[in-house]
Amino acid sequence: MSLHPQVKSLLTMFEARNLPPIEEQPLQAARSGFTLMTQKLNTKEDIYKVEDRVIKGFKNDIKLRIYTPSEPKHLPALVYFHGGGWVVGNLDTHDALCRSLANEAGSIVVSVDYSLSPEEKFPVALEDSYVATKWVADHADEVGIDRQFIAVGGDSAGGNLAAVVCYLADIRKGPSISYQFLFYPSTGYAKTDSYEKYGENYNLNKSTMRWFQEQYLNSVDDMMNPLAAPMLIPDHETKKLPPAYILTAEYDPLCDGGENYATKLKNAGVDTTYVCSSGMIHGFLCMTNPLDDAKKAIKDVAQHLREQYIKRVERSQV
Repeated sequence: MSLHPQVKSLLTMFEARNLPPIEEQPLQAARSGFTLMTQKLNTKEDIYKVEDRVIKGFKNDIKLRIYTPSEPKHLPALVYFHGGGWVVGNLDTHDALCRSLANEAGSIVVSVDYSLSPEEKFPVALEDSYVATKWVADHADEVGIDRQFIAVGGDSAGGNLAAVVCYLADIRKGPSISYQFLFYPSTGYAKTDSYEKYGENYNLNKSTMRWFQEQYLNSVDDMMNPLAAPMLIPDHETKKLPPAYILTAEYDPLCDGGENYATKLKNAGVDTTYVCSSGMIHGFLCMTNPLDDAKKAIKDVAQHLREQYIKRVERSQV
């Protein structure tokens, strides 16, 4: 499919702003600008309850935002890691997305404000994400979560963290993760066809991706670490990972990486659903005001989560 007309209009609007790329802005300005942009591109839904908490992280305190769509009695849970190249992004940039996911799925969503780079480099963000996931599992009864179904999810860099948290949970023998939802995830650092084809002028550029990697990783050696690049998780470990729903965007430099990871999981025998959103660009789930397909994709993800939870409950009752 060709680039969606709504995406074309949005890219034209981005171009007209004539802002320097993220990597050429002062760090705090880049973070503030990313927050303002996402808030303009989305409308927050009302939800039954939103609660902020602070827990002890790997090195620093971690803020959690808990979205509860209804009376919290044994609801499934999604622990969510925001995108932003491990450098920008926060609870507010993905507030609208988490509200929508919680409402549509009838699931508690716990958004994690993990430590950002370059202040804290790899693996601090990953360890924070693991700590937060373990906290949710340990406090499931308190929060109103059905511990039979605790999933992890994230977009872009957050999808990277979600994928690797699943690997860490297996290595460390817990917590139990029922499902992984990866939205246009960063799965490795090898150059792909989509990276070369869509690495300029489609919202996420090669120069920005290189800059994100430089901020997050300590050295090029980290690129070969499966805790930074889930495509490198050994095959004998891959087969132990939880079922997955992987969503990519057709005009995204990360598209092939997400598809390749879905293939890796399938080849290892992991139940995997792969969806590529035609005509869309990187980050489109956080662009619901201008993009109708973003709203539809969120509904589809939420429906899949509901269905998987129902199946899990039914299996437990047999």
